[in-house]
Amino acid sequence: MKQAETPAEIPRRLSSEVVRKCLHFLIALAPLLASFHRPFTLILLAAGTAAYTLMEALRRSGRRIPVISALTDYASRRRDRGRFVLGPLTLGMGAFLAILIFPPQTAAIAVYALAFGDGTASLAGKAIGRLRPPFLFGKSVEGSLACFAGSFASAWLVSFNTRIALTAAAAALVTELPPIRDWDNIIIPLVTGLAVTVFC
Repeated sequence: MKQAETPAEIPRRLSSEVVRKCLHFLIALAPLLASFHRPFTLILLAAGTAAYTLMEALRRSGRRIPVISALTDYASRRRDRGRFVLGPLTLGMGAFLAILIFPPQTAAIAVYALAFGDGTASLAGKAIGRLRPPFLFGKSVEGSLACFAGSFASAWLVSFNTRIALTAAAAALVTELPPIRDWDNIIIPLVTGLAVTVFC
């Protein structure tokens, strides 16, 4: 059963969410780097993901990595306490797979859906989310609207095509809803990129 938050824990949770999503937004740099040199970007994402995995394993074994371990502790959710924090690992994998599989424009749309769609959904849901109907699996209407808006805006700014933007936003919205936790970092860009490829 989920433990209720005390009033003192709420500001800590919100500040932790802001830090986590600022790191989440940084993945939006990947398509920009890929536009200059795709192989280097893929190597960088793979190396960064591998390095994080090693540092997180060391943290879990009691060996602290300066800055990284403290940041991971602070940005982790309550559900992640005492566990391997998967978020950064799946985030890097999601961007890596999108850039590897899709052509540049589609890859950018897919990664931006992850960065700005999923990222703004979480922030909006935590900060102002009030309406939580059962069919949203615990997510809020406000967060879902933010996901759609963030995905649509970023896709339109890449493609200047309303159909592509609507397709990307709809795919990101539907994929973000199920309670799959950190695995949505992989599934959102792949489903978004596939939807744009198939329907546009």
